[in-house]
Amino acid sequence: MKRRHFVLGGTAAAGALVVGWAVLPPDARLLPATPAPLAPGQVALNGWVRIGSDDTVAVTMTQAEMGQGTHTGLAMLLAEEIDADWSQIRLAPATPDRIYNNATALVDGLPFHPDDEGRIKQAVGWLAAKAARKIPALVVTGGSSSIKDQWLPMREAGASARAMLIAAAADTWKVPAAECRAEAGRVLHGAGRSASFGELAVRAAQMPLPEHPQLKDPAQFKLVGRPVRRFENAAKLDGTAQFGLDVKLPDMLYATVAMCPVIGGTVGRFDARAASPLPGVRKVLAVPGGMGGAAAVAVIADTPWHAIQALRQVKIEWDEGTSVGLSSREHIERLAQTLDTAQGRTYQERGDAVEALKQASTRLSAEYRAPFLAHATMEPMNCTVQFRDGAATVWVPTQAPGIARIGAAKALGIDSDRVQVNVTCLGGGFGRRAEADFVFQAAAIAREGDGAPVQTFWSREEDMRHDFYRPACVARFEAGFDAQGRLVAWHARSAGQSVTHQLVGRVLGSAGMGPDKTTAEGSYDTAYAFANVRVAHQVVPSAVPVGYWRSVGHSHQAFFTESFIDEAAAAVGRDPLAFRIALLQHKPDHLRVLQRVAERSGWGQPLAPAADGAKKARGIALHRSFGSTVAQVAEVSVGPDKAIRVHRVVCVIDCGFAVNPNLVRQQMESGIVFGLSAALQGEITIEKGRVVQGNFHDQPALRMQDCPLIETEIMPSTAHPEGVGEPGTPPIAPAVANALFTLTGQRLRNLPLRLT
Repeated sequence: MKRRHFVLGGTAAAGALVVGWAVLPPDARLLPATPAPLAPGQVALNGWVRIGSDDTVAVTMTQAEMGQGTHTGLAMLLAEEIDADWSQIRLAPATPDRIYNNATALVDGLPFHPDDEGRIKQAVGWLAAKAARKIPALVVTGGSSSIKDQWLPMREAGASARAMLIAAAADTWKVPAAECRAEAGRVLHGAGRSASFGELAVRAAQMPLPEHPQLKDPAQFKLVGRPVRRFENAAKLDGTAQFGLDVKLPDMLYATVAMCPVIGGTVGRFDARAASPLPGVRKVLAVPGGMGGAAAVAVIADTPWHAIQALRQVKIEWDEGTSVGLSSREHIERLAQTLDTAQGRTYQERGDAVEALKQASTRLSAEYRAPFLAHATMEPMNCTVQFRDGAATVWVPTQAPGIARIGAAKALGIDSDRVQVNVTCLGGGFGRRAEADFVFQAAAIAREGDGAPVQTFWSREEDMRHDFYRPACVARFEAGFDAQGRLVAWHARSAGQSVTHQLVGRVLGSAGMGPDKTTAEGSYDTAYAFANVRVAHQVVPSAVPVGYWRSVGHSHQAFFTESFIDEAAAAVGRDPLAFRIALLQHKPDHLRVLQRVAERSGWGQPLAPAADGAKKARGIALHRSFGSTVAQVAEVSVGPDKAIRVHRVVCVIDCGFAVNPNLVRQQMESGIVFGLSAALQGEITIEKGRVVQGNFHDQPALRMQDCPLIETEIMPSTAHPEGVGEPGTPPIAPAVANALFTLTGQRLRNLPLRLT
């Protein structure tokens, strides 16, 4: 009995502690657990601001720059609140501290509908935000979350530093702080006194940290909201920007790899007798797969050329494993067969869609399919590692330095705190560089580098054939209409793999479980109002490695949903725009975006033919993802060879407050081009366990001559900023497909879009 009382009492006490922890606010994000290293003449006012004696203001940068301009946007937030001159701003790398964890990425990953304002969602979101401060390795650039996550921390850090600088000046001059103000990197007093930030920094660091720093009203913004030029523009133009492949270190060696061409296969044996004696060759070795990556044979050499030439001389016998019969075509057919019987996990349900379909006067059904897709980043996978004295230094283009640290540590058999990660610029990420397979591999190779830094690089073919692909997916839709042609039932089911379950397994060693919202996002979270609706997804495992691909589930579910909305409109003889408007009466913000894109694109007005006389048609699509609402209208024609040509895309976005309109427009253009590449040409096929495509000749990206005119309008807003990097991609495929239906009468339900 004593033991029982002890256990029950201990459990109750633990429960009380958990409840107590749960009701406390999330930990503050101003001060790191360990102070950041300082350059000579620098002082830190908090974990985000370091001020130099030369008046420079170094902004701690946690997020990866992969072309989206996030360094510029984030630096603008802090510069605005501290009142620095933009020319004073510098960037400083973040230390591995949990104040830099991306809480938004975790909270936004919860499987709740965006319109759900219930207590359960609020409570779970609160707990997730708190947990995000405790989880290691959560410094992540992804989910269009960078500015959204740091909108307040960066501003609070800047406002706090400004208050400390003003307090230092007031203390020096023996005047009330209220009589002082910061402006363009100086603190001013009405009596004509003035001091630069650098002159005040040491004294400011001795001032108490403000408990509640006063943020500016957006109406006072001088920098934020303006089209400021990107921070890294000059370095990219003059070639000084350092990408992963630009890393050059003393005594550096180079390694390249050949990986098993069959998914899940390993190295059987290899013969390096012809390669080892070649000039510049240091070692030839087998490398195990790790963090989900493939087993490989690597050559370490003095130069990249020597490594490439020697690898060609290595004779390798692969153990092809159990996936040698794997076929993408058969996998997609299995997904379709799964939908014959499986009802899937329900992600949205209102009313009784199944019964409403039975009672409907008219019914419509369709099946859609999307293939596997590669990320095909312009910079292939690469990583430089130096392993010496039981510690490792890593230079890598990564979206997830914490996960990269784990990968390197696993490969080397050391604690992760013995790994220092230096993040370079990324030559494209799109989710691929959130993985750590290539870091694990590079670290395992560097172990054989005898203390020298080793840069491991992949060929384009190895990159294309050893990706973590966007999952293939099959979806079935049913719609029911009453006698007046009103939509009364909507039933959507899909089947495909779970990225999140796989990724959890790669990082933590045990497969994930539970709902993965990314499987059904873009379908269950649609803004349209359906009286009776059910949306579900069935996870179908496969040996094919899958990963997050730009806009994730939205990338294909938006195509399915927005195409079927058009089908429903056509079935009852309604204009696609008017049909959508009727389903969005409860959504004035969405309506404004939709109506604006229609107005700007000339919806309903005659279209002039293409330059070659070919008839053109418009297609429309509206989609909400990562907090932002985007509508697009595509003008399309068809060439005599049935080639699909997109001439013009009008894009309207509501992303909340636009921190830098230039960045928003650039990301809409980027997302549209990326989405068009996938919609018109993107497809990864697998035969006998091998990925067929290997380079841009058989997995093309959109060429400059095929790029349409893109016009982007940003809806004015004072709301909290939302995602920008990914929301431009989902609407473009359905907008083009819907235009093709108007133009040709063919309803294309499979990606990539191909006319018959």
